Amino acid sequence: MTPEDIEKLFTRNGAYAFARWGRPIAPVVFGVDEATLGVVKGALEAVGRLAGREIAETDPELGSNLMIFFFRDWDELLHVPDLGQMIPDLAATVVRLKAADANRYRAFRYDNAGAIKAAFVFLAMRGGLETLPAETVALGEAVETVLSWGEAAFAGTSPLALHPETGATILRPEIARLIQLAYDPVLPDAADDPSHALRVFARMAQHD
Repeated sequence: MTPEDIEKLFTRNGAYAFARWGRPIAPVVFGVDEATLGVVKGALEAVGRLAGREIAETDPELGSNLMIFFFRDWDELLHVPDLGQMIPDLAATVVRLKAADANRYRAFRYDNAGAIKAAFVFLAMRGGLETLPAETVALGEAVETVLSWGEAAFAGTSPLALHPETGATILRPEIARLIQLAYDPVLPDAADDPSHALRVFARMAQHD
């Protein structure tokens, strides 16, 4: 992975925009059974350990700061109490997602320093998403919410892979290393200068 590769992973709207969680992650999951809930929380804990971020029961300010919704139809979101207060222009967003035939949507909130303080994940179990193993969906969302990636970060290549011997879904080694080193305590929680990508790359080169 080159510095340019890292820069592309965190480029949004043509500008470098890196952000990581600046606090413990306190998740809540809606729309799944107990077995799937355990899978999702297990994936979040695994990626949280990699990043050095605690998975907490509650956030002192927000209660839960990572909300994950599983559902079948986007219109269901319009009936979730108080969701419109958390997602601006919820009705218009639902119309846009339906028109795009989307099955995933993520929204982040940031603190005054630019660090992630909350994230909302919406998964419409349709368009092929419903056929994926729960482990694959859970690990993918854990990865994609642990950092604020650029819009095209994984457009061509998934952050996940299959273990060559067991066939289990795993995190690609270079992405796992990137997440771990992007949370180096010496680095800032947020950065808008591409030189940050060079600092992450230098740490990856040291660990190769």
